[in-house]
Amino acid sequence: IVKTFKTEQRKDGTSPYYFIRPNSSSNMIDAPSFSGKGRPVKPVGLICSMFRPSDDATLFPYLVPSNLFAIQSLRQLANIYKNELNNTGFAAECSALADEVEAAIKEYAIVDHPKYGKVYAYEVDGYGARVFMDDANVPSLISQSYIGYHKPDDEIYMNTRHLVLSTDNPYYLVGKAAEGQSSPHTGKENIWPMGIILRALTSNDQDEIKKCISMLKATHAGTGFMHESFHKDNPEDFSRKWFAWANTLFGEMILKTYHEHPDLLKNTIF
Repeated sequence: IVKTFKTEQRKDGTSPYYFIRPNSSSNMIDAPSFSGKGRPVKPVGLICSMFRPSDDATLFPYLVPSNLFAIQSLRQLANIYKNELNNTGFAAECSALADEVEAAIKEYAIVDHPKYGKVYAYEVDGYGARVFMDDANVPSLISQSYIGYHKPDDEIYMNTRHLVLSTDNPYYLVGKAAEGQSSPHTGKENIWPMGIILRALTSNDQDEIKKCISMLKATHAGTGFMHESFHKDNPEDFSRKWFAWANTLFGEMILKTYHEHPDLLKNTIF
């Protein structure tokens, strides 16, 4: 994994990896552009990702949530190799890579937004291009306190959270049935329960958590399961009747709420 991370920093401007989907040359969503290697990037120390967690191709190859997740994972890996496996050399290599990626994040992925202050862009290219959005799939920008990279009250994280939970995020929808994050993966009208769950998992506000649980209860279309997505105005119109990822996160969210805010689950509204 560490070797692949370093390869995909593309410091020499190249990569041995590519992905081409037959008959999709005009579809930028399900396959990377430029012969399967994605748009050009400036080698700045960030790690390239050709796909988002949703399986959609990235617009700009430096996917910021995944780079933040990589920093956290590299530091965890360094801790294991140093304290459990007594391999201080590899531990140091992991730590150095984490520090390098983090320095590049601070220089190229944190941007002064005119409305929200310092925030994370969702994707960048190192040349100055960036996109402000978030996707419901994890790792996402909102999930960074869940992953453990940021404390929930970190200023940049909170600014970013305010941005992505607003209609200034092009993939945040407000409908008759619910409001929440969506994903280009299922079109422009569908909210993802996973996004609502992550909103609750990353909140310490009991009213916000209660709102999220209420929306989830009202939008499972009588199935008792979390779906991949549902139409913002009609939860009966949903995709994937069985989505284990979202169901598991829902269970985790309920357990977290039970331990931290047990009175919320006693309320008869649920």
